[in-house]
Amino acid sequence: MINDVRAIIPVAGVGSRLRPHTYSMPKVLLHVAGKPILGHILDELKSLGISKVTLIVGYRGEMIRDFVESTYHFQTTYVAQEELKGLGHAISLTRESARDAKRLLIVLGDTVFKVDLHKVLKSEVSLIGVKEVEDPQRFGIIELRGGAISGMVEKPEAPKTNMAIVGIYYVTEPAILFECLEENIRRGKTTKGEFQLTDALQRMLERGVEMKPFTVDGWYDCGGPEALLRTNREMLTHLKSLNSEHAAERFPGCIVNAPVSIARTAELENSIVGPYVTVADRATIKNAVVRDSIISRNASVANIFLERSIVSDNAKVESKPYRLNVGDSSEFSFA
Repeated sequence: MINDVRAIIPVAGVGSRLRPHTYSMPKVLLHVAGKPILGHILDELKSLGISKVTLIVGYRGEMIRDFVESTYHFQTTYVAQEELKGLGHAISLTRESARDAKRLLIVLGDTVFKVDLHKVLKSEVSLIGVKEVEDPQRFGIIELRGGAISGMVEKPEAPKTNMAIVGIYYVTEPAILFECLEENIRRGKTTKGEFQLTDALQRMLERGVEMKPFTVDGWYDCGGPEALLRTNREMLTHLKSLNSEHAAERFPGCIVNAPVSIARTAELENSIVGPYVTVADRATIKNAVVRDSIISRNASVANIFLERSIVSDNAKVESKPYRLNVGDSSEFSFA
């Protein structure tokens, strides 16, 4: 029964690597491929039939609550993490909200993914989403024995494998998880100065809980500006986007090069947009060329060429034509 599954999404982080965009909003509400990062996760939960969701909020949590309540109809519980003591600490705060759950699906709030979770939810044992990476020192990693997980280590200096934990956890023994989390907190067991979920999962393994990996090929990082733009490119490539034929009808006098995502309330005038551009609600682009960029809600872009750019909500970017008098054999660059 899907009703015995509770989704837990930690979204309390500040998102310092995405400043200045996160000065005014939480990272999970930044747009990528047509919707906020959190929207991609919640849409996936909705498609799975999950109705019970716990959000761990902190920085600008009221904005997250407003977005969720105005857009979705989950049975949502909000838990405040007032001190950022690590992912393990964050999950431990949800014990009361998850008391009726027989299974947990934990998804990190900045984890945009493409994987069939219907199969995951049919498993009788706990599953951890993993992906092979080139730099396993940056991640929690798993160790395997006979197809099952034999160990986990958070950001090891000398990793034994390159199988990174990507931020999707399916737990079939919630009570044991919370016991292990609280035991680590009581003992002051930290890694890299924080209470880690990985350490609690390792303790579960030591208590004999069976866990297996599942591969997540479509895992998109949204940690920094370049990563956010890369995710926007990759997701637009895979998602159904506005094609050029429809764009010609909507925006006469404009050229739209797919793949793009353009909100219904966005306005384009005398512009070239795309490829790999997200334009959010009520954004306007006039007399401009924009490619490989994210233009957020109510933003205004005019008389400029933008590439690999992120323009936040309500921002205004505008230039004016340059007057040049360039002689023979000259070279001039705005770069």
